[in-house]
Amino acid sequence: MSRNPELMRESIAEMASALEGADSALIEQFFYSLFTVAEADEIAKRWALVKELAKGTPQRKIAENLGLSLCKITRGSRELKKPGSPFRQLLDRLASLSATAADQNAQPDPSPPKE
Repeated sequence: MSRNPELMRESIAEMASALEGADSALIEQFFYSLFTVAEADEIAKRWALVKELAKGTPQRKIAENLGLSLCKITRGSRELKKPGSPFRQLLDRLASLSATAADQNAQPDPSPPKE
C-alpha cells in the first residue's frame, strides 16, 4: 500500500480536532475501534517504551522487556530529546494530572466529625 502524506496530515489533524475536549472513555473507545488488536498492541508498546526511556531505563532492557527492536527504541529516544517534544509534553501532562488526582485524594473530608 502506498503512503499518502497529505491524507495522513489532514486525517490526523481532523481526528485531533474532533478528540479535543472529549472524555478519556470516548477517546479510548475510538482507539480500540480504529486499530486492530495488533496495531493497538504496537502503539501500546511504543508508548510504554517512551515512558521507560523517560524513567531512564536502559534501551537494551526496554528491548528485552517489550520485545521491540533497538531501532524503534532509539527513534523514541531521539523524539523524546527533541526541543518541545510532543512525547515530553504528554508525559508532563500525565504527571500533572496524576499529581492533581493525588492531591484531590489526599484532601481531608470536609464533613464534620461524627460523635
